[in-house]
Amino acid sequence: MLPRLATIDTWIFDLDNTLYPASANLFQRIDARMTAYVARTLGLDRETAFRVQKDYFLAHGTTLAGLMADHGVDPHEFLADVHDIEMDVLEADAPLAAAIAKLPGRKLVFTNGDKPYALKVLDRLGLGDAFEAIYDVHAMNLVPKPAPSAYAGLCAAFGLDPVRCVFVEDMARNLAPAKAIGMTTVWIDNGSEQGPDEDRSFIDFTVPALAPWLNNILEEA
Repeated sequence: MLPRLATIDTWIFDLDNTLYPASANLFQRIDARMTAYVARTLGLDRETAFRVQKDYFLAHGTTLAGLMADHGVDPHEFLADVHDIEMDVLEADAPLAAAIAKLPGRKLVFTNGDKPYALKVLDRLGLGDAFEAIYDVHAMNLVPKPAPSAYAGLCAAFGLDPVRCVFVEDMARNLAPAKAIGMTTVWIDNGSEQGPDEDRSFIDFTVPALAPWLNNILEEA
């Protein structure tokens, strides 16, 4: 193990565009369904709905959080609708599964999606048995990353010492609260959508893909 990470005992991973590459374009399918949901629910044309969707995403962490705050949208209905997509663009990733299996300690998924969707993604990737648990948006009481309460809740739920945790995420802004409580942060800079904040001072590692980085740190003496 890379000496810098020798004391780590918990590995925490975001789901979308982290455990699979953004180039798979799976999340684009969800994005399109979110735009359609906003248009239908608020009676907007597609262009306006897309703008509203992204404004909510930037201001509230997720489109859902904004829709709940301003329009009382049912989160279960919303998540079931936007996650009703084909996952044929995902394939089993044996090298990633092997690398995660070699990591010492606990492994968790920390996602703003819901558990049923996460389980389907993990199954497609061949990672169905790779993680101890999934901490989803419902476990966060529907207050998603990057709200500090989401990270505090994760640590409380699993008895984690943040200083002994690594958090891997494709959304750079979601790493800031993790770093603030002592986690080691890894940004998967693979082209996924980012917010306007250019601050990256809270990122410890910036990598283009997950599996090669995991193999690299495992090979370090």
